[in-house]
Amino acid sequence: MMICALSDSGVENAGFEAKQLLELCGLSRMKIISEPKGIVPKQTEADAKKYLERRLSGEPLQYILGEWEFYGLPFKVGKGVLIPRQDTETLVDIAKDFLGNFYGNASVLDLCAGSGCIGIALAKTCGANATLVEKSEEAFAYLIDNIKLNNAESLCQAVLGDCFDEYGEFDAIVSNPPYLTRSDMENLQREVSFEPETALYGGEDGLYFYKKLLKVHVKNLRKGGLFAVEIGLGEEKAVMEIFRENGLEPSCEKDAQGIYRVVYSIKT
Repeated sequence: MMICALSDSGVENAGFEAKQLLELCGLSRMKIISEPKGIVPKQTEADAKKYLERRLSGEPLQYILGEWEFYGLPFKVGKGVLIPRQDTETLVDIAKDFLGNFYGNASVLDLCAGSGCIGIALAKTCGANATLVEKSEEAFAYLIDNIKLNNAESLCQAVLGDCFDEYGEFDAIVSNPPYLTRSDMENLQREVSFEPETALYGGEDGLYFYKKLLKVHVKNLRKGGLFAVEIGLGEEKAVMEIFRENGLEPSCEKDAQGIYRVVYSIKT
């Protein structure tokens, strides 16, 4: 019944989501598989109905579960914070490859940190010292929780502040800034509309944050350092030009779906 309801509402992977929601109600994966028509307690049935109604309203599965995996690590998510996505792992891959040369002594600045998934992943996988900056108080609360959840307190410093302020010199500066255009915002998928607009909207052309972030922070990137940003669909040429305008010769990397997803440069 749950699978059918989800499928009829347009959920692509209805079977997977139904299992996730049922497990959230306390039903083990083994019980779901072995007793698909088994009798469940009334409270479990009520919980399942509640979660299903939330999902059918368009609320993202990740918000309902309250936690999502990114780069093999757990991250708490919910209303007020951007959901970590697999696309962003491309940015972490590039930064991780670069930071591997520092043997755990690198300093990283993660701007527009949100849940903290980028900075925390780099701290945990590379031993980098990460400063994570987030302006939204709602998102910042998740950032603090996720640093603790991943036992990264010794490597991560959370800063409630503006991404356009300066925070010192760094070996790597990374960011997944808001980059949707006005047109994108007017045509959001139902699930995405639940996420905070401040983490999505990048100005009329989607480029506002790139222009200002590079102008403010390139001078604080150490020589030989990495500047890397996630970009939206079709923004690679414009963002690469912004890099060049700020004295950086950029490269571009595709994500797992073959879409250009990251623009990056090494400062010479």
